[in-house]
Amino acid sequence: MNPERPTVLRCAGRTVARYTTRPDLAADHSPRPYLHPVTTLAGRVVTETLPEDHPHHLGAGIAVADVAGHNFWGGRTFVRGRGSVELDNHGVQRHDGFKLCDPDGFVEELGWTAGGERLLREHRTVAATALTDSAWALDLTFSLTNTSGRDLSIGSPATNGRPGAAYGGFFWRAPKEAAAPSVFGPDAEGEEAVHGVPADWVALAGDGWTLVFAGATAQTRSDPWFVRAAEYPGVGSSLAHSGRLAVPAGETSVRRVVTVVADGRLDRPAAATLVRKAVAS
Repeated sequence: MNPERPTVLRCAGRTVARYTTRPDLAADHSPRPYLHPVTTLAGRVVTETLPEDHPHHLGAGIAVADVAGHNFWGGRTFVRGRGSVELDNHGVQRHDGFKLCDPDGFVEELGWTAGGERLLREHRTVAATALTDSAWALDLTFSLTNTSGRDLSIGSPATNGRPGAAYGGFFWRAPKEAAAPSVFGPDAEGEEAVHGVPADWVALAGDGWTLVFAGATAQTRSDPWFVRAAEYPGVGSSLAHSGRLAVPAGETSVRRVVTVVADGRLDRPAAATLVRKAVAS
């Protein structure tokens, strides 16, 4: 796989993200496009890639642990009755090209391929919008269409027998710092209270930065959040929480997540205000 120069994303006259379309990675990382580094308007980096604790975590993007038994997340695969095992089942999200690529966003086409078979076609839209002089929003929509000619389903380690591990979908790996970030939602506080629960938004606040993740459609808001803070800082959606997500042949599944990227540590009212502004933009 040939690496290429990252696409630059700008907001309020500043570079706020770089997008790598064809990373030069080993197959067991489930190579895929990703955003990194993503920064606040003041330049603080709020993503991490290839961290030592989970080297298959790649900044911000889309990653799914189980598509018809194929691993598009990276690393080991959780198998019922066996636990996490190393399997030769990794897929690749291939960048097919941009339909539009502007300084403040892009529209991309991708193919999800595994075992020599193209399983899904993805249409991905990413846009950067200024909110205040210290906050901006990353708006990401992804549409997955089953092009395999047969019915497929999306699963997670949770649906395969690992409680509490329903990761898969949008995922943002934040940088690990000396202290774990604080986590809160509209009416909940702490990792345990927000993990695995649907909510309009969830916030992760670290050393001088805050990320607020919001479901921007009713379907997206119905997906529970996957949240980690103590072990490592990361937030994502759960496409397959209590059961597998069916994607019949020819059908499309769509999700939209808007992330507020802010300097400083926001409180709950400030986070809610910025989410309303970001989703309405």
